[in-house]
Amino acid sequence: MTGEKTAEWAERAVREAEAEFASGTVTEAGTAPEPGSSPSREEQVLERIERARRRRPKIKETQITLAHGAGGKATQTLVEALFLEAFRNPALESLDDGALLELGSARLALTTDSYVVSPLFFPGGDIGDLAVNGTVNDLAMCGARPLHLSAGFILEEGFPVADLRRIAASMAAAASRAGVAVVTGDTKVVERGKADGCYINTAGVGLLERPITLGAAEVRPGDAILVSGPIGEHGVTIMLARGELEIEADLTSDTAPLIGPAAALLDALPAGVRLLRDATRGGVATILNEVARAAGAAVMVDEAAVPVRSEVTGACELLGIDPLYVACEGRFVAVVDGDHAEHALKTLQADPLGEGAAVIGHVQDEPPGLVLARTAFGGTRVIDTLVGDPLPRIC
Repeated sequence: MTGEKTAEWAERAVREAEAEFASGTVTEAGTAPEPGSSPSREEQVLERIERARRRRPKIKETQITLAHGAGGKATQTLVEALFLEAFRNPALESLDDGALLELGSARLALTTDSYVVSPLFFPGGDIGDLAVNGTVNDLAMCGARPLHLSAGFILEEGFPVADLRRIAASMAAAASRAGVAVVTGDTKVVERGKADGCYINTAGVGLLERPITLGAAEVRPGDAILVSGPIGEHGVTIMLARGELEIEADLTSDTAPLIGPAAALLDALPAGVRLLRDATRGGVATILNEVARAAGAAVMVDEAAVPVRSEVTGACELLGIDPLYVACEGRFVAVVDGDHAEHALKTLQADPLGEGAAVIGHVQDEPPGLVLARTAFGGTRVIDTLVGDPLPRIC
């Protein structure tokens, strides 16, 4: 990467950061330039990016919008400016998939998630197995062995009992496949028109059996980035299942428990795995931006190496969506020591749920905090954090 190109990409990031600042979604709490210094043009640009990043998030909107649940910048602002400020504690501050807790001699992971997908039933799954798999995967991404789940149901008056029975059966099958038990729960019914049939909240607890620490803060330059399989299938499947678009494709959701490939990777590289993260809402792009921001490093993705089925690519082109932003429910991103990338890849590919795994990029020193993609035409583009919500209610 030349200094000229770095400055060009950084200039673009600054323009976006300044536009965000001008829109009022963030307020400045940055620092002034060092007096007496004469930084180069590139250093000045990177310094402005860093100042933009240090601005304290502030919610400008007076009402919640769909963007606040999209997993992108609006969600990040909501979580950091409202929930983190209200509940701040050491376990929460990492903002990982689950909280890591020590109870006596036991190390546990605790997580929770809610599911509002529409439609409730879709090719490859339904809201029931989605809820179980999603919570199990959050625990697996913490490096934990999932043990027990809770299930809370919010049902709309008039919801068919046959559909609820089908959902419960699906949850039971998913729990059995993942080796977990649903041990407690809750049921609420709201008036007709006050919900959309059925919402589910699940929480899970798992046991941390390995002396490891995973997280974006562990990532360092030289690390390799892998995905466990083709991306974007869940999000596109849900969109097509709504029948609102005249698009047909032979696609099913990738919803699945990721305990097997995650455990295999941790066992194969006991000291070489930096981060595991399932690529749900916001997709792979959101995870990579979190990594770059937390690690203070750059992420370079080889666009041609990202596995995407042709059906997903075609649908995304028609919808004007980048597959890197589309949610998966059975794929994860792994950041591993770059010296062991090939071993990690073979380990994932040996598992049926990871046979489509690929190394898609690397972590590098500069430009810090940015995610860049090397395109098939030899150019480079910035992959920023998702702003809006291209596919609402997909999980």
